[in-house]
Amino acid sequence: MMEKEKPVWTIVKILEWTKQYFADKGVETPRLDAEVLLCDVLKCQRINLYVNFDKPLEDDELKKYRDYVAKRANNEPLAYILGHKAFMHSEFKVTKDTLVPRPETELLVEQVAKLNKDKNPGKILDLGCGSGAIIVSLLQMLPTARGMAIDINAGAVKTAMENAESLGVAHRCCGLVSDLFSQIPVDIKFDVIVSNPPYIPTQEIAGGLAADVLKEPRGALDGGPKGLNFYERILQGINGFLTPEGMVAFEVGIGQGEQVAALCKAQNLIITAVCNDYANINRMVFATKEGSKYENEILALK
Repeated sequence: MMEKEKPVWTIVKILEWTKQYFADKGVETPRLDAEVLLCDVLKCQRINLYVNFDKPLEDDELKKYRDYVAKRANNEPLAYILGHKAFMHSEFKVTKDTLVPRPETELLVEQVAKLNKDKNPGKILDLGCGSGAIIVSLLQMLPTARGMAIDINAGAVKTAMENAESLGVAHRCCGLVSDLFSQIPVDIKFDVIVSNPPYIPTQEIAGGLAADVLKEPRGALDGGPKGLNFYERILQGINGFLTPEGMVAFEVGIGQGEQVAALCKAQNLIITAVCNDYANINRMVFATKEGSKYENEILALK
């Protein structure tokens, strides 16, 4: 009796199968995700998939790809499966201890860097650093600055410092496990305090988020009943750690801009600007004291 031949899985065949499988599982971008995962397995660019569309996969490649596909079908975020995520001009290591860096956060980094281009900031504090995408990118763009990466999750701080090392800024960055300001020495002051804190209202988490987002750390998502808990806590302690000439920059959730700006003003950071993302949604709040070196630039953002 002849032994049954194993099916040959070419690049095009497995991509078509995976696209349909992901679509059936409710994956939002089935074809793109299939291609990204296969590129990681084959260590190639997406264009190479179509140049070599009839190439069969080796057994070890097929095994690794099937493992990736099973994880993605179970709503595991792509970045966790691959272990990295592109942000700004770099690849950042990500783990299950960190939020996956979002494209909209790049706008925050770009604006903070622009506001500081000619200011020569001394120290920058990133509260809730996660993977370190914000602080590491800022240090790359502001070569005279030094940074501190803070997170309550020790695994996140470890990941942030690994990214600082791999991207060449570790000599200007330190990491600290801390619940916001609690473990920072009281004599340290910062020229820039930036944060992308948890801002999703608690009641929206269970029913309002994509299944893969729910796989990310809840502590990096849940901002309390109105999504404002962390802004309130940060701003209550801000004046003990911000220099008189300093500035604050926040990422915010939908509709939170003016509320966060009001919280800033309550702490004498009365010069504020609320900026939108590319979808015209409140995404950033910048604040400083009246008469500071940032006043004119922040007023110009309005």
